[in-house]
Order: sequence, then structure tokens, then C-alpha cells
Amino acid sequence: GLSAEREVSLKSGAAVHKALLARGYDAVAIDVDRDVAQVLVKEWVDVAFIALHGRYGEDGAIQGLLEIMGIPYTGSGVLASALAMNKIFAKQAFQAAGLTVAPYKVLCRGDNTADPAGLGFSLPVVVKPSQEGSSVGISIVKQESDFAAALKEAFRYDREILVELFVKGREVQVGILEDRALGAIEIVPKNEFYDFDAKYSPGMAEHILPARLPADLYQKVLRAGEEAHRALGCSGYSRVDFLVTEEGECYILEVNTLPGMTDLSLLPEIARGSGIGFEDLVERILAAAALKISQ
Repeated sequence: GLSAEREVSLKSGAAVHKALLARGYDAVAIDVDRDVAQVLVKEWVDVAFIALHGRYGEDGAIQGLLEIMGIPYTGSGVLASALAMNKIFAKQAFQAAGLTVAPYKVLCRGDNTADPAGLGFSLPVVVKPSQEGSSVGISIVKQESDFAAALKEAFRYDREILVELFVKGREVQVGILEDRALGAIEIVPKNEFYDFDAKYSPGMAEHILPARLPADLYQKVLRAGEEAHRALGCSGYSRVDFLVTEEGECYILEVNTLPGMTDLSLLPEIARGSGIGFEDLVERILAAAALKISQ
């Protein structure tokens, strides 16, 4: 792929390809470039299993191309993918659905934004691009002197960025398969938060399955995960990320419509905890592949 998450996409793609071959499918691995339409025709692709993270993969772009070409594909459709990828519009959809989001402000490149005093909430804050995944470009700002540098880093990836109030809580991810919650896993990162290194480097985060939550709160976060999945119109599978506070509030962070499928990825781990092996997971995702616009 062409996004900042290319290396992760290659790992997910390799794992999915291996699983499909093991199940007897005539599968071909395609490294997506600008000529992807020609490659799809050349390879006589009947159905596309999308393992393409970041832009052009999770934002509805490849889904739109596949719709035009009439090739069924896995995961969510064009609109849901685009909404989930854009953290600003996703937050608006979450709020409309009654889900809890942290106070936030949208900043645009070129705004006079060097002073955090105008945010409407106090430090610490989280600064992030509006349309990147895998924690690319994210910073936690605890003092004013670091604010400008955090903005500059986020603006490297996007014209619009989000500044959110920092919420202290457990990092909990809900796995969704066939539009139902499979379970919730808790992440305890070695770094300050669940950043790129913690996600993709062995030993950089502790995974606790099921998440250490009281039974009623555990069920609450599962329901919230399903509600977030539905709020964006997602299809098939996703991973929904929350911060769960000691007071029992479930602050939604984002919905990942194409969650990682690597050895360290959370959806496969949640699925294993529910008795679904990796090959079974891949096959069930494949079985739900469809065109969305024509339905």
C-alpha cells in the first residue's frame, strides 16, 4: 500500500495470505500501487480480502474501486470506511449515537494555534492527525512548551488535526465479528500510551484477556463497541478502542474497520479467546465479503 502503515499492511497481508492458502483457496497477494485496477483484472480476482491499513485502504478508496469493478470485498463499505478513518466525522457520529467522547477541538493547518489556552480545556491533551491509524503522528502534551512541536508533528500527516482532553483510563479494545462483540482485551503499554512501537514490537505491551473490568462494566463496554460499529454503518468486523475510567465511563477513541491481522494484533487474539483460531477467523471474514452499494 501507499500509506504510512505500509509495513503493517505487508505483515497483515502475509498472515492472511498464508491462512487462505492453508485453507485451500487460490489466493494471490497484491501489493497495492496506482496500477491496482490493472493487477486485479490480470489476476482474475473474484473476491478481495482487504488487509490494507491506513489511507487508500481504510478510508473507502479501495472499497470504491472494488465497487466500480464489481469485485466483492471484505469489511465495511465506502461510507463507513471513510467515516471511521476521519476521526472528526466519526466523533460526530459517536456523539449523535449517545456514546461518550472526550472534549476535543479541531485545528486546521494555517490557524493561529500555538497557544493551548484557547482550547476550552486544560492540559494534558492528546494531539493527533484526523486521518491516520496505528498511532502515527500522535503526541501527549503535558506542558505548554511542547504544544507547538506536537501540532507540527500531527500536521505532517494531515491538514486537520484533533486536540483532545487527555483521559486517564484503561486501554480496552473490543473485537467485533459478524457485527457482534466477541470480547474485550486490555492493553498495558510499556510506553506512555499504546503507540506504534507498543502495537508492533514484541514485549512493548501486556495483553490481558479478558479485560480486567467488573462484569457489568465489561458488558457495558461490549455494548458500546457494538453501538459504535453500528453508528458508523460498519460491516462484518472491526475493532473498537476505548479508554475506561475508574468511574466506569467508556470513552470511545475510534473504530478500526480493518484491524491488524499480524501475530501481535488484537482482533485475532480476542478471537482466539473466544475459541476462533486465526484460519477460522480469516475464513469467516472472507465468507462475509460482498458488494455494498448495489445491495
